[in-house]
Amino acid sequence: MTDTARKILTRLLIAVLLLAVVGLGIRTYRTMQGPPLQPWHTFVPAELRAAELDQADWPAYLAREQAIFDSVRTEVTQVLEPEARLPYNRYFEGSPVYPPRFAHDWNRTYVMVPAATPTGVVVLLHGLTDSPYSLRHVARRYAERGFVAIGLRVPGHGTVPAGLTDARWEDWMAATRLAVREARRRVPAPAPLHLVGFSNGGALAVKHALDAIEDPTLPRADRLVLFTPMIGITRFARFAGLAGLPALLPPFAGAAWLSNLPEFNPFKYNSFPVNGARQSYRLTDALQAQIQRLARAGQLATMPPVLTFQSVIDFTVSTPAILTALYAFLPDNGSEIVLFDVNRTVKFGPLLRPSAYTALERLTPTTPQAYRFTAIVNASEDSEATVERSIPPGLLEPLVRPLELPYPAGIFSLSHLAIPIPPDDPLYGTRPDPGSRSEFGLNLGALDARGERGALIVDQDFLTRLPSNPFFPYLMARVEDGIDRPATGSGRNIATAPPTGLPVRLEALLSTFAPDDTEAQRFAGP
Repeated sequence: MTDTARKILTRLLIAVLLLAVVGLGIRTYRTMQGPPLQPWHTFVPAELRAAELDQADWPAYLAREQAIFDSVRTEVTQVLEPEARLPYNRYFEGSPVYPPRFAHDWNRTYVMVPAATPTGVVVLLHGLTDSPYSLRHVARRYAERGFVAIGLRVPGHGTVPAGLTDARWEDWMAATRLAVREARRRVPAPAPLHLVGFSNGGALAVKHALDAIEDPTLPRADRLVLFTPMIGITRFARFAGLAGLPALLPPFAGAAWLSNLPEFNPFKYNSFPVNGARQSYRLTDALQAQIQRLARAGQLATMPPVLTFQSVIDFTVSTPAILTALYAFLPDNGSEIVLFDVNRTVKFGPLLRPSAYTALERLTPTTPQAYRFTAIVNASEDSEATVERSIPPGLLEPLVRPLELPYPAGIFSLSHLAIPIPPDDPLYGTRPDPGSRSEFGLNLGALDARGERGALIVDQDFLTRLPSNPFFPYLMARVEDGIDRPATGSGRNIATAPPTGLPVRLEALLSTFAPDDTEAQRFAGP
């Protein structure tokens, strides 16, 4: 290396170091300006680790779960300062949103058993910062169809946000394996085993299916149903650990958090630690590497059919990554992706970004694929009526079927949070069942708040983000159709190959990044 090159390299390294120092300085300053940490940010429940989970049985997991909830009551609820004993605080015993006061606390693991002899079993995996509540409607429909439904509380969730400061994705995977073992104990093969995953839970479901290909001792799933699966996330998550460096010093403990918000949601954390973003990146990175490794080895031929529901606009996960990093490698086995397009009839259309109108076009295949590509779109630009436009595997000409579900006039798109939630959900529904409005203390989905900024404890993003899915009846009909008639390949002998252009992992990574995104907000979903 010449002296000139050495000097240039030295200057670049100094510049990078200075930028890092400045960035950490800004991060530290913002931390000091934020609200103080509360007991739910500092008390970390003692969850079972991966090695323990792989040796544990189902009663042991439930026993530890009970001990964890008991410890939260002792270490958080019973030591709240007077200023934290507020009606909207989910950790205050006198609050209407205090989960233990409900007839059923959906933060906990549950098992739904059908009335008759089970015909199958399903394991449901919720998302990041989420709880088993989000998939309870899907679980009930499975139970009505004769399946035992196991809704797992993934370690670090359902208790206090601090649980995610010490979580590892390997623990999440070990808990998934435990739930699948219990599923097969209750309903042995050859009865069908389904995995249902929401967001981060979708990544866990796919990872388990891939692990079962490599490890014959693991029970194999017969079907995957994914809701907005976390196959790819933002580049920020890769370096999220750096954002928490100031937290190594006790005065700057708040730097371990990307958001520190009031906890008024009984079944989902509002606060989000840096480690949550870091673990999501580690999981998706391992997942994408495994998909490519098995694809190169020709081992994906036994992958079960995958049915995915996803909005073309998603602020939490990358929609393009689902296609480029997962579906591009799937065999012709009856897999399908269903995309919900934006509402093209809204009166405030000029306020939408141009990319929102072209998102579906950019995602639609231009060459025959081994999977079915379905989009739910407006029947025309001047109609709220919708149609299902479906491109069968191996073809390019879409089949069009009218739906009886209009696109609601006040909704411009679906959101990441909305996909598995019906409009009549008592907590998140936009049209909650009148008889269940007070079931969970308040209804977050039906809020129609107008007023001056600064008066509420929530921001406008929370109030405008769609909390439930107006197309939920269609979604459940498609899920149930797969229960009654298992998916099979097209029989067209479609050859699958990695997409051309950039390497898939890089392509998926780049597609997740939008320069004007607020990174901490991007991880606000499950």
